[in-house]
Amino acid sequence: MKKQTQTLLELDRQCVFHASTHLKQYAAGQVPGRVVTGGHGIRIQDSEGQELIDGFAGLYCVNIGYGRSEMAEAIYEQAKKLAFYHTYVGHTNEAVVHLSERLLAMAPTGMSKVYYGMSGSDANETQLKLVWYYNNVLGRPEKKKVIARDRGYHGSSIASGSMTGLPLFHAYFDLPLDRIKHTVAPYYYRRDDDNMTELEFSRFCADQLEAQILAEGPETVAAMIAEPVLGTGGIVPPPEGYWQAIRPVLDKYDVLLIADEVVCGFGRLGAAFGSILYDMKPDLITVAKGLTSAYQPLSGVMVGEKVWQTLEAGTDTWGAFGHGYTYSGHPLGAAAALCNLDIIARESLVDNARDVGAYLQQQMNAAFGDHPLVGESRGIGMLHALEFSSDRQRRRHFDPNLKVGPQVATACLEQGLIARAMPHGDILGFAPPLIATREDIDQIVAKTTRAVNQVMDQLVTSKQWQPR
Repeated sequence: MKKQTQTLLELDRQCVFHASTHLKQYAAGQVPGRVVTGGHGIRIQDSEGQELIDGFAGLYCVNIGYGRSEMAEAIYEQAKKLAFYHTYVGHTNEAVVHLSERLLAMAPTGMSKVYYGMSGSDANETQLKLVWYYNNVLGRPEKKKVIARDRGYHGSSIASGSMTGLPLFHAYFDLPLDRIKHTVAPYYYRRDDDNMTELEFSRFCADQLEAQILAEGPETVAAMIAEPVLGTGGIVPPPEGYWQAIRPVLDKYDVLLIADEVVCGFGRLGAAFGSILYDMKPDLITVAKGLTSAYQPLSGVMVGEKVWQTLEAGTDTWGAFGHGYTYSGHPLGAAAALCNLDIIARESLVDNARDVGAYLQQQMNAAFGDHPLVGESRGIGMLHALEFSSDRQRRRHFDPNLKVGPQVATACLEQGLIARAMPHGDILGFAPPLIATREDIDQIVAKTTRAVNQVMDQLVTSKQWQPR
């Protein structure tokens, strides 16, 4: 078994270009690899026979858990009937028709149509093109800028990577594009003014947004894109009153709101969509990940009625809408999505995410709310983060060279738990599958506790840090 694994990994290092990887070190064998061979429930197995609790659901995506044979059967049955046909010039398939009807019934009020892609990144590329087209139809060629947020994550392609507000995805790629701007993140823990309440901080964020719109010129600002809860930027729920403060600013200056629900959609927050939970009233919605629980690649752009009517007017003038992907509305992806949504509904996984998610928050806060190494324990639903601090009272950061977050993630792995070291900060993220039980949460918290204590002891023993 070990020899076979080594053979596979050696071949992998020679042939495969991996995402988010130190390329030279991995190719040289200095960074470990893992051959994943199977999974069931909230656990995966590798080629060495090791079983790991996946506390991050792949990448926030395997909501229904691993090993669902009915998903495989649904994909297989669709493949036997129709494995592929395009959706250009009015062609469709039964699965995509039923899926679109179902998504619009689930969505926040006012959504009209669904356009499909393969990933959240390409869906947000589509969003940008829709916004630009929309304003061209309205005779506003200068109204094209999009405001995203610092620490937001919207993908890693050219436009979506520009909207992402994390330096890792900009540095050395000549991003962001000039039309993409960024405003302050709704990150209350990292506020500059200790005396601000959450409501005051939300007002501050809204004021900053308005000031930026005015500085750019309202006639040039077309849209804002935002996740209901910051994901890869640190798993940060919005402070109290945030969306109630932001929405009026957008309305005042006729700025569309794109809700990026790639992480939050389909139950992760204990609601069907984060934009419903926070009453965001979006004009456009991006979905992916939990749409199929990653059993097939599929993304969607839900288009609100106001935008849709303008797009229709544009094709009256300019002809066919010149945007499309070969695999848009792919029947296998649509069949997987329908089966996935059936499972979510039948097993009440949105309710489970709400109830077991509340237990996750309670148990994490009980274990780490006063822990010397932890500055903040935060989350909502089946999302949680621990942010490590060298001085929890003053919210001070560790020296990045210590890599405290990655150390804890490695220690979790030694305990048989996958948790994610988030980029740009010593933050450990959790996003377990929505099927997780209270017993599963107890195991996740226990393993995390041992890992955090192990790293704390190592830091103290090595005299790299002393609790304050």
